[in-house]
Order: sequence, then C-alpha cells, then structure tokens
Amino acid sequence: MRKLTLTMTAAAFVGSAGLAAADDVEVLHWWTSGGEAAALNVLREDLAGQGIGWQDMPVAGGGGTQAMTVLRARVTAGNAPTAVQMLGFDILDWAAEGALANLNDIAAANNWDEVVPEALQGFATYDGEWVAAPVNVHSTNWVWANAGILEELGIEQPGTWDEFVAAMQAAQDAGYVALAHGGQAWQEATIFDSVVMATGGPDFYQAAMIDLDEEALGSDTMVEVFDRMAVLRGFVDDNFSGRDWNLATAMVINGEAAFQVMGDWAKGEFLNAGQTPGEDFQCFRFPGTQDQVIFNADQFAMFDQGGEVSAQQAALAEAILSPSFQIAFNRVKGSVPARTDLDVSELDACGQQGYVELQAASASGNLFGSFAHGHASPAAVKNAIYDVVTAHFNGEYDSAAAVEELVLAVSIAQ
Repeated sequence: MRKLTLTMTAAAFVGSAGLAAADDVEVLHWWTSGGEAAALNVLREDLAGQGIGWQDMPVAGGGGTQAMTVLRARVTAGNAPTAVQMLGFDILDWAAEGALANLNDIAAANNWDEVVPEALQGFATYDGEWVAAPVNVHSTNWVWANAGILEELGIEQPGTWDEFVAAMQAAQDAGYVALAHGGQAWQEATIFDSVVMATGGPDFYQAAMIDLDEEALGSDTMVEVFDRMAVLRGFVDDNFSGRDWNLATAMVINGEAAFQVMGDWAKGEFLNAGQTPGEDFQCFRFPGTQDQVIFNADQFAMFDQGGEVSAQQAALAEAILSPSFQIAFNRVKGSVPARTDLDVSELDACGQQGYVELQAASASGNLFGSFAHGHASPAAVKNAIYDVVTAHFNGEYDSAAAVEELVLAVSIAQ
C-alpha cells in the first residue's frame, strides 16, 4: 500500500506540473510542518516582490525520502521541476547524472566562494560547478527541553550522558514522557548521529560514519553506542511508532514530554507556537557533543531546463543567498545562515548560539556531516544503516547482533 501511495503521488505531480506558468518557479520540497511552512513563505514573498510566482510542490515526509521518489518520477517523465530541496549526496548524485544547471555566473557575481563555508561547498558544487544554493545550516546534535518541567523537577541542564539519563529518569518517574520521539527510521538515525559522536568522539565519528572503516563499525565502542540507543528507547512512550517529528516536538511544547533529540528545525515549531527560548524551552547540545556540530544543509538544486539558467532560477538562487533573506528565513526556520559574514543579532538566543558554535566548529575542524541526513555517506549506505539502527531500536537485535549487521550492511551497500 505504501508503494502504491507513493506511485500515485508521483503520478499526480507529473500530471500537475504543466500548470506552472512560464514566469513561475516550481519548487519541490518537503517543508510541510507549521514552522517549516512559515519559513518557506519568507522565500515565496521575496520572489513575489520581484513579480515571480510560486508553484508549490510539497511532498510530506520529514527526511525527504518520499520527495526524492516523486522527483525521480518527474525527471524520468522529462518534466523536471525548476528547483528541488535536496540534501548532501543526493545533490552530488543528480549532478553526476548531468541533470543540474550550472550556477557559476550567479555564484561569481554574488561572491559565494567567499561567504559560503567550505563544508557546504562540498555539496553545493560538483566538478568545479555550482549546482545548488544553500539555504541554511541545520545541525542534528540538539536536545530540546520543556523549561517548566525541568524547573518543576529541579533538573539542571545535563552536561554528560549520565546526567542526561538521570534527568530522563526523573521526568519519567514524575509521570512525564521522558523522551518525545517519532518512530521513523530517519528520526532514529538522527538520534544515532548524536550518540555515536558522544560515545566515541569526533575521531570515531569520522572513522565510522564518514570513512566507513570496518574496524570502527565493528568495534566495542559501536556496541556501546547501541547499548545507549537501547537506554533511550526505554524512555520513549509506547505510542511512538509512525509519529511525525513535529508531533513529537508538540509533546515537549505542550508539557507532555520533557526532552526531544532532534535537529534545530524543531526550534521553528517552538517559535511558531509563540514560545521563547530560555523561558518556555531550553536548547543545548546533546551531552558529550558540546564542542562538535553535526550538520546538514538544505539546498535548492536548480534542474537543467534544456538551456541557459532561466531568469526565474537565477532570481531564486540570488534570493536564497541574499543577506536579508538568510536572516529572515533562518529566524523563522530554526537553522542558522549558510554564509559566514552576517550580523545575527536578529536571531533568537538559540540561533545566535548555533551560529557561534558553527563558526567555532568549522574553525577547529569539528564540523561533521550528518549521517542521518545524507552528509556523511551516499544514499545506499545511509539507507542500509537506517535499517539496522531502526531494527535495533524496535528490539529486533541486541547490541552485539546490531553491530554485526551494521558491518555486513555497510559492506554490501558500498
């Protein structure tokens, strides 16, 4: 039934694509939650001010997997959208197929080489050509907490794994859901990002998740990673299966749950609910990862429309990386700007913290691509690890068996 639904959705998009007017931009994306939709509206309004219409092509699904299925159907039908929200290796894969437009002239005119962090350029460029415009920098190793629950229970912000476990235990003992979570593979993988980094440190994360070193993947340290994932599973409520990430965030917002481990797009939900960081909710790095930033960056790849970059594509790309848009968008989205030369005083406290931490991590060599969100390894490897992580989280493997399956899955997928 799931495959049929996706196929029908893709067909519907292929059939409706011709409705876009010549002066519209047709944008395929998966930003469908309240906070995400509010952020996307900033871009829509920017283009409207230039007389450019917006043909919206939303595909629900927080990790973007369903959107990529729809995109493949569109491209196969010879009807690619103007622009598509993409992450990491997906951009490079499409560029290798020759499907993306060359944005070098726009990049040169706007000094993208100087203002976009090198780590992002690794996914925005291919074979010397700019093929995508970074919208933001998200990071996955965040914890979001209900400030009222923590105050009620006298819980200090945890700084170590043991302190975090004790805090969750206190919340659970008081009748709260300790850890809000949605049982979807990409959400378990998002937690896994942080647990790998916190357990093994940056060298281990590099070896295991980016270099895919078999010794690291099969190590005792990785067994401990899965042991910690099992501990976290014990703090999740029984109704987590299939829950969307923003509904888990709402549990923290509404005072039902104490904590959520999620990327900083969650902050957009708190802000959209009228909450204030430091007063209604807390944001802090996953304990043990305070000096690292595990990033993913939303980018809009411009698809080759059969010739030169269109005026609409150029306007969209320029708007995305303009200083005013970067501040306005990221203030709403929960992420931080994708350029390093901005005054971020207009961002909220969590946003300012995230921007400073991003700059520091980039300078110190502690900026790492997120495995969970396609910035550490190609899609085939990522999806193979997804399967193992979520199977373990759902009790199909113990930690030792999970490590064996992990080594095998990565070996097969490469």
